[in-house]
Amino acid sequence: MERIDSVVIGAGVIGLAVARELARAGREVIVVEATDAIGTVTSARNSEVVHAGIYYPPGSLKARLCVTGRERLYEYCAGHGVAHRRCGKLIVATGNDQLGDLARLEAQARANGVDDLVPLDVPAIAALEPALSCIAALHSPSTGIIDSHQYMLALEGDARDAGAVFAFGSPVVGGDVMGDGIGLVVGGAEPMTLCARSVVNCAGHDAPRVARSIAGLPGVSIPRAHLCKGNYFRLKGRSPFSRLIYPVPEAAGLGVHVTLDLGGQARFGPDVEWVEAIDYAVDPARAERFYPAIRRYWPALPDGALVPDYAGIRPKIQAPGDAARDFVIDGPREHGVAGLVNLFGIESPGLTASLAIAEYAVGKLRESG
Repeated sequence: MERIDSVVIGAGVIGLAVARELARAGREVIVVEATDAIGTVTSARNSEVVHAGIYYPPGSLKARLCVTGRERLYEYCAGHGVAHRRCGKLIVATGNDQLGDLARLEAQARANGVDDLVPLDVPAIAALEPALSCIAALHSPSTGIIDSHQYMLALEGDARDAGAVFAFGSPVVGGDVMGDGIGLVVGGAEPMTLCARSVVNCAGHDAPRVARSIAGLPGVSIPRAHLCKGNYFRLKGRSPFSRLIYPVPEAAGLGVHVTLDLGGQARFGPDVEWVEAIDYAVDPARAERFYPAIRRYWPALPDGALVPDYAGIRPKIQAPGDAARDFVIDGPREHGVAGLVNLFGIESPGLTASLAIAEYAVGKLRESG
């Protein structure tokens, strides 16, 4: 059994940020990743939006870590040459019945420390986005877009420069809480058994399974995983919008909204599709549901203008119909196992909050069991 100071499970954006945080603090770090590269699962299949911190309940981890992480992310991107743009977004109300929702969002954003939202009336909206049809909007200038792959490469580079080592094709298949650390059984082409003083479980969709595989960790602390698929469709031709356009939120997601990539290409999504297994195929027939949703705020959307793009799957820890849950970042104080931190349900705004999540998770390692 090889003894090591710190193991990070998972090399998505959260695992990379945690590995960087630990390595820069002088810790010996090995990152074990089940796939053959960084960021190939959830981190590779998102909208690449830098969120302002508007949608989350005040005081929640999502709110706190998003607001803190957003500014740290912009600073990081500027300092590391990661492509990004503060393009801003409009959250739109298309009917009188949504005006109350818009007002509540504005109040919630202020409670979260997002104090730069600007309410817009119809003439102001038309001046910014002439193609948009709505009766009121909130302008969020702090919202932006990022090249998430460049960002993950930068995090990996920082971690490696600080001494972190990566083991790809290395799934964690079991473990045990030991008297002097946490034992991990790692499979793959070159199996190994590790005894780590600290383990941070950033396995995304697989995080609950990994946690359950560690003998001695109380099962009551581990939530059940649920898979919520989001499908995206790309717009043929040039985007009519220069900013992101979001309707008021809906259950389990933020509605079918307009996002832009750094090249200006518009895509619409994600929708909400609860699934039993991971499947990234986009059914072209789902476009039939997109057209009426989009035409509420862009009536000029032409027939046949949407083509399937890609899908992502949110790592939810609530079942369909249940209330939304906060990030779960459990350390020794929650589960009683010294040196172990589990991250569950790290969906949006996980990318935006990644640097703040890493700092918070590493801080949890200092708790006593």
